[in-house]
This record gives sequence, structure tokens and C-alpha cells, in this order.
Amino acid sequence: MKKFAALARVSSREQEREGFSLEVQEEALRKYAAQAGGEIVKFFKIAETASKGEQRKAFRELIAYAKKNAFALDGLLFYKVDRASRNLFDYVELERLESEYDLPFISVSQPTENTPAGRMMRRTLANMASFYTEQQSVDVREGLSRRVKEGWFVGKAPYGYRNIRKDGRGVVEVDQEAAANVKRIYQLYAYENMTLDGVTEQMNSEGRVFRKSQPSFPRGSIYNILRDRAYLGEIPYKGEWYPGKQELLVDRATWNRVQALLGGSIYHATTLTYAGQFMTCGHCGHPITGELIKRKRKDGGVNYHVYYRCAQYTKKDHPRIRVKEADIEAQVLALFDKMKVEDESVRDWFRLVLASQTRDAQADSRAQRQELTRQETLIIQQQDRLLNMRLAEDIDQELFAKKHTELRDRLASIKLQLDALDRSHDETAELAAKVFELSQTLKEQWLTADYATKRRLLEIVCLNAVLDGVTLCPEMRKPFDVLAEGLISEKSRGNRIRTCDLLTPSQTR
Repeated sequence: MKKFAALARVSSREQEREGFSLEVQEEALRKYAAQAGGEIVKFFKIAETASKGEQRKAFRELIAYAKKNAFALDGLLFYKVDRASRNLFDYVELERLESEYDLPFISVSQPTENTPAGRMMRRTLANMASFYTEQQSVDVREGLSRRVKEGWFVGKAPYGYRNIRKDGRGVVEVDQEAAANVKRIYQLYAYENMTLDGVTEQMNSEGRVFRKSQPSFPRGSIYNILRDRAYLGEIPYKGEWYPGKQELLVDRATWNRVQALLGGSIYHATTLTYAGQFMTCGHCGHPITGELIKRKRKDGGVNYHVYYRCAQYTKKDHPRIRVKEADIEAQVLALFDKMKVEDESVRDWFRLVLASQTRDAQADSRAQRQELTRQETLIIQQQDRLLNMRLAEDIDQELFAKKHTELRDRLASIKLQLDALDRSHDETAELAAKVFELSQTLKEQWLTADYATKRRLLEIVCLNAVLDGVTLCPEMRKPFDVLAEGLISEKSRGNRIRTCDLLTPSQTR
């Protein structure tokens, strides 16, 4: 009885539905073997819906088995030539088995003789199969490229969007629930001083659902969301980003702020008012961090206490000092008490000081605006030159796309700085004026303010702060240093004073 090895290959689910399945091929191959007075002793099956690695593994196993058992086999059976291989390299391997191992290549539905004419016919069929595969790959790439140019994703839409069919085309629309989650994640990380862990905990504590199959938000997914430029209205393709048609979920200012925090390795504490680079240690100069301590009560409940300490707290010879948030809060309130101005004539003078500083800041703003405008003009000229080089085919599409993305990002950054420059001075002056007008009730305002408002007030009033043991020593901005000193002080030094020198021991404990 003759012995054969056989291979069946199916290239797609569509062919399987059309009756070209592995089962159909196997039946035809076993029928041929039986009619030839033999049997199939080894059957290989390749489903091209599997990974490329799995496909190559199955084909290599067929070649290895055929070489090892060539003396005992009477031929290799295939349904068609294009089922034997989908490229010329694999076909050459099969033809070598015939010439070097005397193992006939048998196509049961396209019979050919082992003659020059028969081999030429098989090679023609193999060339046609290889051409079809290569041309299909080209068509797919061109189709994907056209889709990218039209502004659509080439695969599954990122979190916050969903794929839909509209007028027979695959497009994307906003998934409202997921999009709200994306916006909240950016808000928490960009403006509420949270770490990735803090954002993850906050999203889960708010009862938000990541996916139906996975309700909780994974930390890694939140990081990927914060890095995804798709929310800026762009789409990825071959490592580059292109303009897309999807609705923007994040504005450019928020995006740039998040990337600066992520890229700069700024690791903020969670929503702790005095953490996040606000204070440094008076002993070693490292940042002060906050920690939330949970303590169980006798009734089974839990009390939460916030402490602040140096990030190098555990180092040898470092003071083991932790300060309660309430103690720092008392010192800040004492500082605000010292900023009260009772005399109306003094308040009028102080307003004149603010106006004078505003004029100086305006001059600086004009100089910065001129420089940014010059850089903007240079980048626009570079974009024009880059486009001309591409039209002249001096550079390829890949390099053009990469450089175009870089220039576009730089231009967007400069425009953002210009917008911020146009607003920042007026906003800062307005905020400073408001702080002064509220100075008589600043303490009461602080006690009812939320976290974000408190942080903004601290940034307006203080340049920085040092935690010297248990004493908060803020370095004040002008003219708030004058307010804190009572407008006249022998301790004033240049543009700032250390207000820890002004607080009594009872106020600093």
C-alpha cells in the first residue's frame, strides 16, 4: 500500500463559507489516496486565520517530516498548487523535495506530470498564487493609506470612541460614557494634582465603569489614555500621527500640560494641599510629600490622618519628623491674618503698587510675544520648504510625515504659548487684585475653598516654601511680602522675606 503525506490550507473564513474548507480538501485528498491504492499517514492543516508564526511552524513541520521520511513516502498531496504555498520561497522548498528526495508533488485537482512541461505548468500556477498574495497586500496597504488620508482609523477605535457602519463605510463616533471618563481622567491628572494611582482610585471611587467586561479602571489603561493623541483629533499609522475626523475629547492646552507632567517625571502626591512640589525639606532640600494614615476606631470605623514629611525621611541621620496637615493649616491661616490691611489709605497705595507691576509685566509680555512670533514665522517657512521637497520627491512620504508632525507640534506649542501670554498677564493681575480685595476675609474664604482654589491661592501668594522642622517658612511674592510684614519691616530683604521670622511660637505649632 502506498503512503502519502498531505497538506490542506484554507486562506480565509470567506472561502470556508463557500465550501473551500479544510474538511472539503481533506475529503478530496483522502479519496485520491484511496483511489491510488494507498493512504495518508501524516496530515498537515494550516488555517491562515491563525498567526503567521503558527502558519510557518506548520509548514516547517511538513518539510522536516517529508525529508525525514522521504524513503517511505510515495508523494506529497495537495488540493491545488496555490494550497501548497502562497509564495515562491515555499514552493521552491517543495520542488526541492521532488528533485533532491525523489518525493513527487501531486496536486489532486490540477494534475501535472513530473516533466519539464508539467513543472513549468506548476511554476506558472505558483507564480499566479504568489502574484495574487502580493497584489492583495498592496491593495490592502493602499486601502489603509486612503482611509488614513480621509481621516479615519484603520482598526479598532480607541477608548472613548466606537466603530460604526454608516452608508456602507466604517467610521467612528463618540462613545458618550467612555468619552466622559476620558475627560475626567485628563481633568484629574492635569489640574487636580493626582498621580496615576490617585486617578485610578478616584475613577473607581466615583462609581465609573471602564468597560462592561472590566468595570474597574486599570492603572496601565489610564496611562495609555493619557498618552493617546487620538483625543487631540489625530490617528496613528505606521508610527506617525495624521489629522483625523473624530471629535476632539481633549483641548491642546490640557494635552500639553499632561505630557509635561508625564514626560517630566513629576510625580505628584494625591489631592494633598501642601504636597506636589509646594514645600521642600529644611534639612536636606528634598520635596515634602504627604501620606494618608488610616487608623481603626474602637467602634470598627476608620479615622484618616494626613501627615507631611520629607521624601528622604527614612535616610540615616535624617530627622524623623512628621507634621500634621492641621498644624500646617494653622500656620497658613496665621499668615493670612497678618495680611489684613485696615487703613483705607494704605489699601489705595497697595492698589497703585499692583498697577505699577502690571505695567512692567506688560513690557516683558511684549518682548516674549515678539520672540514667539518670530519662531512661528520660521516654522511656517520650514513647513513650506518641507512640502516643496516632498513635491519634488527629494524626500519620501515616511520622512515627510515624521517631519511634518514635528513641525506641526512645535507650531501648536508656540501658538499655545502666545494664547497663554495674551491671557496670563491679565489673569494674573486680576487674580492678584482679587486676592488683595479679599485679604480682609481671606481666612474665611480659605476655610470654605476646595483643593484647586487653595493651591491656586498658594501659588499666587508664595514663591516657594520650606518646612523647617515643624515650622512652615514660605517665601512670599511681592507685594504680598509687604502685606505679611504689615507694609513696613526692617526684615525685608530685596524682593522677598521669610515669614517664619514673623510668626510667634504659638502660631507655628
